[in-house]
Amino acid sequence: MKVRILIADDHAVVREGLRMILESMADMTVVGEALDGRDAVEKAATLAPDVIVMDIAMPEMNGIEASRIICERLPAVKIIILSMHHTNEHIFRAIQAGASAYLLKESAGASVAKAVHAVMKGQYYFGTGVKAPSADLLSPSRTHPPSPLESLSQREREVLQLVVEGKTSVQVAEILKLSPKSVETYRSRLMLKLGIDNIPSLVKYSLLHGITPADNN
Repeated sequence: MKVRILIADDHAVVREGLRMILESMADMTVVGEALDGRDAVEKAATLAPDVIVMDIAMPEMNGIEASRIICERLPAVKIIILSMHHTNEHIFRAIQAGASAYLLKESAGASVAKAVHAVMKGQYYFGTGVKAPSADLLSPSRTHPPSPLESLSQREREVLQLVVEGKTSVQVAEILKLSPKSVETYRSRLMLKLGIDNIPSLVKYSLLHGITPADNN
């Protein structure tokens, strides 16, 4: 039986390239494509793929947040993260969100099929240029000091990304199906938790921590 794969990336050329690579494998089939994290969450629910190849930096909802939601709702789904970043924080946050593999975009073409095979066997896979985390990090019973981001609720993280992408409270409210007043409450609360009191600093923080994509993601 073929491995059913969903590709989530906001760049059409990346999706097309990944589809060609994956469908050239006799034991794999691409069942769908998602344009951003929110789209990935919805399509994961309707398509029930075995594996999702997930870009880390996407508009409206990033790949880490989408992975967190999908893994909570569909724990059998395996997540392979694609990223331009290989910092320990990015890798840690991806694994913490439920990802089983982490690949750099520059070398993903050569290793994405290997990653699919590995995660389907219940293994972790880290591509070329990615330092494999310690066994402690990969342990289900691991405990680590919480980061400021962990103090935010899922809804606060969603509001955070949309705010730093320049959307107004009304636009955020429409996307998240909330009232503008609720959005403003979430925004004030998350800024207080992060110790940030202005939007430019919030944008800088978000870019640094991979919450929202830079222009060249």
